[in-house]
Amino acid sequence: MTAKLTTERRAELLSAATRGELVPLAERLLAQGALGEPALLVPPEVGMVMTQVREPVAGERFYLGEVLVTRCGAEVAGTAGWSMRGGDDRIAALAAALLDAVCAAGLPESAEVEDLCAAVEARRRREIDEEWARVAPTLVTFEELP
Repeated sequence: MTAKLTTERRAELLSAATRGELVPLAERLLAQGALGEPALLVPPEVGMVMTQVREPVAGERFYLGEVLVTRCGAEVAGTAGWSMRGGDDRIAALAAALLDAVCAAGLPESAEVEDLCAAVEARRRREIDEEWARVAPTLVTFEELP
């Protein structure tokens, strides 16, 4: 990544990362001792959150429904990190919280976490581009009459 991620953007990208992207990195950093003695602030908890959306024409907000999420909080080098991920994967939520704390603490390993976030961002961009490529042939265009 060229620019340092904001806390919000990092949380978004760690939430979008797959278990296979998060867990190996967190396990490797733990095994290397790079995280020191991490502490669990909020154990992984599964719960529901309300999803609020905005109606596009009138701009009115309404609740669409509930979404299953797992949240977790961890501390690395005296700095808290957190995560909230869709679904009920407690291990991935813990890994994301640890990696968030690594960045929040400014540890040298935060470069690896930001590289992971860059890879997730690139994958998401590719997925969006592929989706637009699939739906582009269905777009209807209208002629304008003079």
